[in-house]
Amino acid sequence: MTVNLPIKLENLPRNLPLDGAVRIDLVEGVLIFRASSFVLERIEILLSKQKETALTEEEETELDGYEELDDYLSLVNRMIRRR
Repeated sequence: MTVNLPIKLENLPRNLPLDGAVRIDLVEGVLIFRASSFVLERIEILLSKQKETALTEEEETELDGYEELDDYLSLVNRMIRRR
């Protein structure tokens, strides 16, 4: 079965590791996709820095990429729950 997702990622953040970026949990018998602890820590670092000073253009792009990834994972999780 092929599932067509209405949202498509244009690219992944450059600092996003290809291995270990997404964690899969089993909640009440349903697979849930979440960002890994590495990604969550990196987001926290960027958000903390953003509170103190302006992020570089590269850091802004990275943070935007993580937000895009989070939106995509949320969409996938909603689709899984509906099935």
